[in-house]
Amino acid sequence: MSAGQGLLVLMGSGETSPTMVTLHRELVAHLGGDADAVILETPYGFQVNRDDISNRAREYFRRSVSLATVVAPDTGADGPSSGAPGSGDADKVRDLVRRAEWVFSGPGSPSYALKRWHTLRLGEILRERVARGYGVTVMASAAACTVGFAALPVYEVYKAGHPPAWLTGLDLLGVLGLPVAVIPHYDNAEGGTHDTRFCYLGEPRLAALEHELPDGSAVLGIDEHTAVIVDLGTSLVRVWGRGVMTVRRRGASVLVPGGTTLPLEQLRDLVAGTEPSVVPLPRRSADTDGGVDAARHATTASTGGAATLQEAVAAAELRFDSAHGAGDGGTMAEVTVELESVIAAWSADMEEDQGGEWARTVLHGMIRRLAQAAGRGLSEPEHTLGRILVPLLGLRRRLRADGAYDLADEVREALAAGGVRLHDTAEGSGWRWEEETEDQQTGSRSQA
Repeated sequence: MSAGQGLLVLMGSGETSPTMVTLHRELVAHLGGDADAVILETPYGFQVNRDDISNRAREYFRRSVSLATVVAPDTGADGPSSGAPGSGDADKVRDLVRRAEWVFSGPGSPSYALKRWHTLRLGEILRERVARGYGVTVMASAAACTVGFAALPVYEVYKAGHPPAWLTGLDLLGVLGLPVAVIPHYDNAEGGTHDTRFCYLGEPRLAALEHELPDGSAVLGIDEHTAVIVDLGTSLVRVWGRGVMTVRRRGASVLVPGGTTLPLEQLRDLVAGTEPSVVPLPRRSADTDGGVDAARHATTASTGGAATLQEAVAAAELRFDSAHGAGDGGTMAEVTVELESVIAAWSADMEEDQGGEWARTVLHGMIRRLAQAAGRGLSEPEHTLGRILVPLLGLRRRLRADGAYDLADEVREALAAGGVRLHDTAEGSGWRWEEETEDQQTGSRSQA
C-alpha cells in the first residue's frame, strides 16, 4: 500500500468484540494483503494482566480477521515483561510503529497513555502517520480519548473523584484541521439510575468542561460499537456501526448517523460552527421529537450489526422463558448452548467489564431451571431425558474442552439434583436415572 491511501479509525467501544469483526476485516482488506500489524499496549501497560490482555487481542485478530500481530510493549512499565529499558528500546518501538501498515491501540487509561507517549515521543510518530496518510491507524476507547487536542482523564474523574479537567492530547486530528476533544463511550448507559453518558462524565460535568474549550473547537462524541473512519487519501469521513457521531458545541449537538459519508471539509465546518444544520437528524417516525434518542434508535435500526452481549443475553432470556412456559425442553437446551457460545465469543474482548459475569450468572440460572424441568419429566425418561440430555451433555463436553470446569460441574450437579447420574469414560459421558436398578441399566444412554 502506498502513502496517501491511509485511514485513521476512531472507535467508541467494542474494538475486540463480535460487533466490530466486519469493520476490522474491511480495514485489513484495505491494506491489500499481508500487513505488518502492531498492537500498542500502552493504555493498559500499567495493569498486572497486560500480557493476558495483549494475548486476547492477538488471538481475536488472528481468529476473527486472519491478521497476525505483534505487540509493541509499553517500554518503561514496571514488571517482569519489560524491565528498565534503555533509549534503544524506545527507538525500536518508535521504528516499529512508524513502519507498521496497521497500528491498533485500545482500552486502558487515557492519562497514562498520554504520559507514556509524550515521554517516548510516540505521539510524534502517530501524528506523522496521519500527516503523510500512511497505513491504517486504529485508536479505540481509551486510545481514542487521546487523539484530540484535549483529552479526558476518565479514571481520575470517574473513579478517583478528581475535579474534571482537560489534559493535553496528541492532537492527531489537528493535523486534519479538526480542533476537537474526542469522547468515546458517548452513549454509555451502564449507570442505570445515574448519568454515565459521555464516557462516564454525565451532562453537568461535560457542560462545565465545554466552557474551557477555546472558540472554534468542539467535542467529537463517538457512540459505543461505532466507528469514525477518516480516509486520508480521499478526505472523506464515514460513520460506521450501531450509533452516531456527535459534534457538540456549547451544549448544542449535531448528530451524524451511522452509514453517513461526508467530506472532511464539511466536518470542519460542523466543528467550527459555520454550518450547524448541515447534517439532518434521522427520525424514527412522524411522531418522534427528532432528539438524540430517536436518532440513535433510527441509526441502529438502519445499520443493523451484531448484537452486544447485553442484547444477546436479554434475547436469550426471553426465548428461554417462552420455551419454559411452553414446556419445550429442547429449545431451552438449545438456547443454553447458544448463550454459552455467545459468552465465549465475547470473552476475547479487551474491555474488562462488558457484562461477562452477569451473562454467566444468567447462564447458570438457565442450567438450573433446565435441570429442574428435566427432573419433573423423569417419569418418562425415554421421551423426556432422551431429547434433553443430548444437548446438555454436548454443552458439558464443550465446557470441559474450554476449561470451564466450574460450569461443567454445575451441569453435573444440577442433573444429579433431578435424579440423573453422569459417569465419564474415555469414550465420553454416560447417564443413568437414579431410580433404575442394576438389572435395568440396559436402558441407559451414552453421549460421545
